[in-house]
Amino acid sequence: MQEERRRQHRSRTLKGGRIVTNDGHSTFDCTVRNLSDEGAKLVVTSVFGLPNRFRLAMADGRNFDCETIWHTEAELGVRFL
Repeated sequence: MQEERRRQHRSRTLKGGRIVTNDGHSTFDCTVRNLSDEGAKLVVTSVFGLPNRFRLAMADGRNFDCETIWHTEAELGVRFL
């Protein structure tokens, strides 16, 4: 079992969002699977081509500047900046 290193508990969620890059000219759909005040876990079709830093625009209108902390082929953990 993997050791929990987060300082804050993340609540499970299932919300739509978009990863926004290139000054808003490029967007990628994502699903927010868990969320805290400090970060989130995102599910995407592929992490290929995603920059390390980007803006997360959630369907509920909230926006976060993010930095990728870890990723697999279709998931990424981000820290809010």
